Amino acid sequence: MKKGLVFGLLGVSLVAVAIAAGLGVLHAQAQSQGAVIAPEACARDFYDDFRVLDVTAKGPGSRWIAHTPWFGDFGDAEFTDPTPTFPFRSGPNGLTITAQKDAAGKWRSGLLSSTDPQGQGFAATYGYFELIAKLPHGKGVWPAFWLLTADRKANPDIEIDVFEYYGHWRNRFQSTVTVRPKGGAKGESQTKWIGTTEGALEDGFHRYGVDVGKTDVIFFLDRKEVWRTPTPKAHTKPLGILFNLALGSGWPIAETPNPSVLQITEVAHYKDTEACIRQVR
Repeated sequence: MKKGLVFGLLGVSLVAVAIAAGLGVLHAQAQSQGAVIAPEACARDFYDDFRVLDVTAKGPGSRWIAHTPWFGDFGDAEFTDPTPTFPFRSGPNGLTITAQKDAAGKWRSGLLSSTDPQGQGFAATYGYFELIAKLPHGKGVWPAFWLLTADRKANPDIEIDVFEYYGHWRNRFQSTVTVRPKGGAKGESQTKWIGTTEGALEDGFHRYGVDVGKTDVIFFLDRKEVWRTPTPKAHTKPLGILFNLALGSGWPIAETPNPSVLQITEVAHYKDTEACIRQVR
């Protein structure tokens, strides 16, 4: 079995002190729905702190692949096959994903997926998924943390965008639950804009999480609920984890900082989360 290229690079410019001292201060402007989550009380079955990164371009056999697990990527920066120095750098302070112009002036960046095109890798149908990240600043940046049905033959696909952040709007991010049938049938989508303090998501590390349950999908920011929506009836299959630094999404990238960097310290999944969630209404 082909193994991933293992990166263990030192000198990554993440701010570990910020994590040790507590996550960045954030005043959420969206009204919380009244739940908090303490996932440490539940069983953790997936975790990566990115001190070493096991990745290949498309698998198999590595923990992460560096492209979407279907034909074709997206955005205005080409997702690049991993090398020891670009677009991913890992080490004792975690992971960076860098978007940067190459010598020919072409934008390149990175994506990581926990499942490959054959559906191999980590995926879970239910439970709490969480990413700790500091988002990049600048018009045109489009970082995201999302989940997708791992079985590429499943119909429909379920996509859960824990966050999509658009650098043109520094005081909000978007969360979405989408049911996408194959064959051109009409899908359905539920979307919520989560308001935050201007620039807070760029100034510090924050926890972005979603608990996928049998009745509700609950979104958390720094482990406090910011939105919930009913779990789609079509959701019956495991979801893989994806996160990336894309550019564009319809926004111009002429003013995007070169380079732009997404910083990540942890990603995790917890199961049997009924004991982790507490209503505080």
